[in-house]
Amino acid sequence: MGHPHGSTGHAGGPAQQAPGERDPLAAFLWRLSEAVGVSGHEEGVAALVALQLSGLADEVRTDRLGNCIALRRGQPATEDRRFSVMFAAHMDEIGMLVNGIEKGGFLRVAAVGGTNVQTLLGQRVVVHTDGGPLPGVIGLKPPHLTSEEERKKFPKWEELFVDCGLTEEEARQRIVVGDVITIAQSPQQLMQGRFAGKALDNRASVAALAEAMRHLHRLRHDADVFAVATVQEEVGLRGAAVGAFAVNPDVAVAIDVTFARQRLVSEEVVELGKGPAIATGPNFHPRIFERLVAAAKEHGVAYQVEVIPGRSGTDAWAIQVSQAGIPTGLVSVPLRYMHSPVEVVDLSDIRQTGRLLASFVAGLRREDVEALTRWEVGADEH
Repeated sequence: MGHPHGSTGHAGGPAQQAPGERDPLAAFLWRLSEAVGVSGHEEGVAALVALQLSGLADEVRTDRLGNCIALRRGQPATEDRRFSVMFAAHMDEIGMLVNGIEKGGFLRVAAVGGTNVQTLLGQRVVVHTDGGPLPGVIGLKPPHLTSEEERKKFPKWEELFVDCGLTEEEARQRIVVGDVITIAQSPQQLMQGRFAGKALDNRASVAALAEAMRHLHRLRHDADVFAVATVQEEVGLRGAAVGAFAVNPDVAVAIDVTFARQRLVSEEVVELGKGPAIATGPNFHPRIFERLVAAAKEHGVAYQVEVIPGRSGTDAWAIQVSQAGIPTGLVSVPLRYMHSPVEVVDLSDIRQTGRLLASFVAGLRREDVEALTRWEVGADEH
């Protein structure tokens, strides 16, 4: 099987020049968005994250599944006051795999994660082979040759194909079944601090994770903080399950993206530019929610509340039930056009997320953590 070899770019020049280090957050997010990290092949992203966190943590390592784990030790007054907090943001992205090579050199494809057929037709792609990246396009039937019935529906996965311009013999020599395919989409900075690109679900939260560690670098905190960039969330929360079991923190907060208001989407969702969304619901410890809200209010961090009455579909779902149970919260960056090559976030939301997470940790004490696992039932409660 071919591998991306940690590639952090793709065919085709960027639509804009990458932002300079005068805006380090935008520059880091640009690199993250360009990086190749389809579920199960996150090595290139992990290398970027490790480099970014190396100066902000006491140690950085990668576990056997591929999670990047950075530890920043706390400074409690005494050793018996020590406890741990885990931040988890998944770094994998949706994508495709080569599923076969057909007559004429056309490649059949299979989805990895929730890849949306609607966003693929006519897209430029990159096939990541052992011999290096190959440019290609996802072909489509011309409208002149499409029946009225065909125009009413999207093609099935088995009808999609990639054209790299190779003959069948050349394709079989250079490409193998299982090679990774990604969309060739460069990031773009939009107006009013908005940022568009592929894989911002969930690289935007990875950037927020680094922002939190940057703030903590200047703050005193009692907690040992584990910043974990997890793998394979898009195919089953696997990195979070393994990472939480290994770290076994006293408290955890997952960081993800959530649906932001856009045209033709319900107004009940959160909005871009109004701060991170703090989730409440059965997947989240109510006191973690309360402390996150309190930290936001105390430090002037803009925030929104998101109600998730069931499964969250985030790393929090796996972390909450790891080991003997971990009090878990969820903070999400608002994002438009999820699971498309043009996901959009607001850089101010990422900055506010980093501030919120750092403030939350800096305000935690050992007795606060102990209170999280002590449930008191009143005499009139059952």
